[in-house]
This record gives sequence, structure tokens and C-alpha cells, in this order.
Amino acid sequence: MNRRKTVSAALFVTLFGAMLFLPPLLGLVQNQARVFGAPVELIYMFAAWVLLVLAAMWLGKHLPDERGEGGDG
Repeated sequence: MNRRKTVSAALFVTLFGAMLFLPPLLGLVQNQARVFGAPVELIYMFAAWVLLVLAAMWLGKHLPDERGEGGDG
């Protein structure tokens, strides 16, 4: 992936992550259901958080260094 696409992907992940935690979207999963004793809202929040962390880790490996290829510091 080239630099421009990677930076665009990082921006997309940031905006998508912010949207995941907006109240209207969180309201969609509000109900009395439970999975293994945990409320569905809690599972949704934890799953969204894990996905964002994994996306950040992947992007961190693929984002180019700002110093350039030969920079020391």
C-alpha cells in the first residue's frame, strides 16, 4: 500500500471509530438481551474497541516513517 492510501486509511479508521461510539448508533444495540450474562451494549463497546485497536496496530506497521527512509532522528 502506498503512503497516500495508508494515510487515507488511517483517517477513515479514526472517523469510523468516532462514529461507532456516537449515541444514535449505541442506541441501536440498547435492549435487555444478554450474552453469557453480559449486556449486549457492553459486548458491542468492547468489540468495537478491539477492532479499533487491531486496525491501529495494522496501520502502525504500514504507515511510513515521517523522517524518510534514511533519517536517523
